[in-house]
Amino acid sequence: MDTSPRRRATRTKLYEAAVTLIAEKGFSSTTVDEIAERAGVAKGTVYYNFASKNELFEELLRHGVGMLAQSLQQAADTALADNGTRVDALDSMIRAGLEFIDRYPAFTQLYVAELWRTNRAWQSTLRTLRRQVVTVVEDVLRDAVATGELNDEIDVQLTASALVGMVLVAALDWQAFQPERSVDDIHAALSLLLQGRVSGS
Repeated sequence: MDTSPRRRATRTKLYEAAVTLIAEKGFSSTTVDEIAERAGVAKGTVYYNFASKNELFEELLRHGVGMLAQSLQQAADTALADNGTRVDALDSMIRAGLEFIDRYPAFTQLYVAELWRTNRAWQSTLRTLRRQVVTVVEDVLRDAVATGELNDEIDVQLTASALVGMVLVAALDWQAFQPERSVDDIHAALSLLLQGRVSGS
């Protein structure tokens, strides 16, 4: 596959166009013509990069979730490199998740909506991608348990899912119903919840 900077830039434009349109109109109502027009490219360019609308959407999910997982991992790594605790790393991941959602609200809405659908061709891909994000959080929780920072009775898998879900739902609620609040404000509220309910401090 051609991975030149120009090809990557074109694919990013197509992702951005597709995610906005699909968030606005739904997957079935969005056409390849509309995606091409919104991206400012010829229809043939869409098919040069993706075999079908389904493939474009599946790759869009991979692209977006990959960016989210990477931002969470970087946040945790930075916190730990600065001599932070594992709970500090989790807190940094919450912040990174909120910043990602603030930057890509249409993708987040789409991702959450698709998680609950059961009739999509990309359902298995979506499950794999969800694991990718949750695993980043699980790894930090496991380390925290192993070092005695968190209680070993914690259900790591469920707690990781709960933390990811908390950020997604709280952020979507913020975007839809409390848009006047800042990232700092929302992070502070979730940080208190983390410190009180997870670390027990």
